[in-house]
Amino acid sequence: MIEALVFDFDGLILETEQLDFQVWKELYKSYNVELSLNDFSRCIGAGRDHFFNPHSDLETKLGHPVNWDEENPKRSKRVYELVLQQPVLPGVKTYLEDAKKLGIRVGLASSSPHDWVDGHLTRLGLIEYFETIKCADDVQETKPDPSLYLEALRVLNTQPQKAIALEDSQNGVTAAKNAGMLCVAVPTAVTRHMNLAHADYCLNSLAELPLEKLIKILEKQ
Repeated sequence: MIEALVFDFDGLILETEQLDFQVWKELYKSYNVELSLNDFSRCIGAGRDHFFNPHSDLETKLGHPVNWDEENPKRSKRVYELVLQQPVLPGVKTYLEDAKKLGIRVGLASSSPHDWVDGHLTRLGLIEYFETIKCADDVQETKPDPSLYLEALRVLNTQPQKAIALEDSQNGVTAAKNAGMLCVAVPTAVTRHMNLAHADYCLNSLAELPLEKLIKILEKQ
């Protein structure tokens, strides 16, 4: 029986990854070089330096250092302004409300830092739905390492096999499966090309299937 639901944040609750990619592409272009989605996608869902670091990649392509003290604040401001225009992704709030009605405990596990995740959840009026929020600040290794999910499950006092992770990226699905959880992939425009076959189920959107029906499908597997 399913006892807990653990959400990812970026790309699952709020579309941030496509915007982050867009702004990095703009920065690369300002230096007359290109950033491919294939390269950038290696760090989606993981800590920034885990598999691909756009800072060092840009400097390598240019053959000289970049003034990151100047570029980083401008880039971060641009991303934040774009994210502020984004609505909560379809089906998210319904899943949160339905989990509460069904008596399912709710947590969150994100490779982003608390100031980013908590700030947006507070702004969007969603933070009170989560019993625990585990972010990059809380663990030594981010996704695809399972630590974030295991920490969330520890607080929720739930065994991995009785919990569902909701993820949008390959790194995220890997983290959830490495933690021993069931995992539902909900890919976005920038993660749809990834190999998500190791997820237990895949949805185009959380609005596609009611939570209660999804749980029944997973419990039968």
